Amino acid sequence: MARGFLTSLVGESVVESCIFCLIANEQDEETEILAKNRDMVCFRDIDPAAPHHYLVIPRKHIHSCSSLHRKHIDLVERMAEMGKAVLHDQGFADMNDISMGFHLPPFISVNHLHLHVLAPSSQISRSMIFKFTPRTESFILEQRVREQLKNISPMHHFTTQLRSKKSKHLFE
Repeated sequence: MARGFLTSLVGESVVESCIFCLIANEQDEETEILAKNRDMVCFRDIDPAAPHHYLVIPRKHIHSCSSLHRKHIDLVERMAEMGKAVLHDQGFADMNDISMGFHLPPFISVNHLHLHVLAPSSQISRSMIFKFTPRTESFILEQRVREQLKNISPMHHFTTQLRSKKSKHLFE
């Protein structure tokens, strides 16, 4: 195997230097996993912007939402489902007051796909609201990612859609 890569719990390659790969494959003793399945895990954000702030990450190393393509629609949907389930398990019930989304490059802090699950969205910290404002160049809602992935050809990645002139409506 190439230097810098490990084999994950499910046989996928992971980046040895990626903290999220270590967390996803349960090799980080400090992170409490709140939910997990064969493909992903969920844990608390270390710098929460809301009373409930969780990250859902795939076990397989995917750089960011710019690396996604049409075949990832199901993954994104399952990530959102896990985020909602964790909110429910943690006692949060008002699913109308949540925000789930991804930071867009270059505004990502860890180069591993991660869905931010924030609740209540009405209580996102004022000092951090700029990082989680939908329809900006830095943050895109999960359902918008799925919509965009449906509209691109199977051979193109999300980045191609972002760069096209047709994508001006992406942030609307």
